[in-house]
Amino acid sequence: MSSKDVAIHVNGLSKRFNMYEKAHDRLLQMILPSKKLHHEFWALKDINFEVARGESVGIIGKNGSGKSTLLQIICGTLTPTSGTVNVDGRIAALLELGSGFNPEFSGRENVYLNCAIHGLSRSKTDELMDDILSFADIGEFVDQPVKTYSSGMFVRLAFSVQANLKPEILIVDEALAVGDALFQKRCYERIEKLTSNGTTLLFVSHDEESVRTLTQRAIFLSNGKIESIGSSADVILDYRRNLHEQESLYLQQLTKNLSDKAAQHQKDDNKAARTESKTADRFSFGNQDAEVLDVRVLNAEGEETQVFYATQTAVIRVSFRCNVDLEHLNVSLRLRNKEGVKIYSWGTLNQDMAIEANLATGETFWTKTFTAGTESSVDFQFECSLGANLYEIQAAISQEGKPYYAEQRILHWRDEAAFFTVATKPREYHFGGVLDLRMKAIEIKG
Repeated sequence: MSSKDVAIHVNGLSKRFNMYEKAHDRLLQMILPSKKLHHEFWALKDINFEVARGESVGIIGKNGSGKSTLLQIICGTLTPTSGTVNVDGRIAALLELGSGFNPEFSGRENVYLNCAIHGLSRSKTDELMDDILSFADIGEFVDQPVKTYSSGMFVRLAFSVQANLKPEILIVDEALAVGDALFQKRCYERIEKLTSNGTTLLFVSHDEESVRTLTQRAIFLSNGKIESIGSSADVILDYRRNLHEQESLYLQQLTKNLSDKAAQHQKDDNKAARTESKTADRFSFGNQDAEVLDVRVLNAEGEETQVFYATQTAVIRVSFRCNVDLEHLNVSLRLRNKEGVKIYSWGTLNQDMAIEANLATGETFWTKTFTAGTESSVDFQFECSLGANLYEIQAAISQEGKPYYAEQRILHWRDEAAFFTVATKPREYHFGGVLDLRMKAIEIKG
C-alpha cells in the first residue's frame, strides 16, 4: 500500500504504565530512582497495523484489553513507551465522556472552544452553529454550563461538534453507548454518511452488530496484544469464541472446586477430546455437551429449497445430539442478511415463555430431559415476511438456568449453518425494506 493511501500507520507500538501500591511511592521513586517501587503493566505490546484512507475499522475486546489506550495514543493525548504512530489527516475524536469540554463553560461556549482547537475561525463556527445545535437537540441547555448536563446531553453535543467538522479521520470510543436509542441511530447514520464521503473511521464498541455494520475490517485486542485482524465478521467470531472459552474455563474451575476431583477430571478429559475434534470447524464454538448436527431449509411440503417468495411458508430444521445427560435446553436461531445485520433471533425458550404466560399452547421444551447419545430435531416454521436478500442462519443449542433468558450457557453455536434467499414478484406482491409489515390502505371517506 502506498504511503499516500495510508491514513494511520502503527508500528511496534507498546505502552507501559508503572503501577504503585501506595500513592507516596510515586514520589519516593523520583527521589530514589535506583530502587524499584512499582511493577510494570503493559497496556499495549508490539501493536502493528495500517488503516487505509477512507477505510472503516472496528476495534473490539474486553474491558482492559488496551482499546482506549490505543486510541489515545493515536489521537496524541498519550505518548507510547516504544514504537511509532503516523497519522495523515485531520482527526476528530469522541473518546471518554467529557474530554475536550470545560465544565464551567456553556454548551455554546464549548462549541466555539472545540472548533477553535480544530483551527476554525469564529465566523466559520457561526456558520456551523445551527447544524451543530440542530443535531445535538439539547434545546435551551445550550446556554447552560455543561457541568449541569446529563451524560446523554454531553455526548449529544460532543458528537455533533465532531461530526459537523467533517474530519478526515473520525475516532469514536464507547461514548455513544450513553445516548438513547434514537440518538444512537442518528449517530450511526451520520457516521455512515461521513464514511461514504471518504472519512476514515476507527470505531470501538461492545455492540458486535454495530461493528459488523459500520466497519469493513476489525481488530481484536486481548491483554494488550492483537489476537486477530481481518474482516469484521471473522474477527467478531474470533472474539465471541474467545469469550466463550474464557467463560468455560471459569465454569470448569468453579465446578472443579465444588465437585469430586476424580470425576471432574474424567469429565474434563472427555470434554477436551470433543472440543479438540471440533477445532477444525472455524464457524462454530462451544463445549460440545450438545452439538448442532445439521441445519436444513425446507418448504411447506418438506422439500429442501433455498429460495422463497414473500408470504410462502418456510421451515428451518435444526438437528442436534446430546453428548451427556442434559436438561433445560434451548434450541435457537439467528438470521442475518448479507450486510451482516441481525434481522431476527428466536428459540424454543421464547415459545416456552409464551406458553408459561398463557399466550400460546403446547408442551414446553425447557422441561424435557435428554440422555447422552440422544439425537433429535426442532422445526422452526414461519411465513416469510423478509425483504429480498440473502440470509445466513446461525444455529445454537444452549442450557438455560432459568425458564427465561437470564442464565445462559452456550453448548454449541454454528455460524453460517445454512443460507436461503428471499425474492419478490414485482407484478404480484412487492414491498421495500428488510421486513414486510403487511400494511393495508384504508380509505376514510368524508
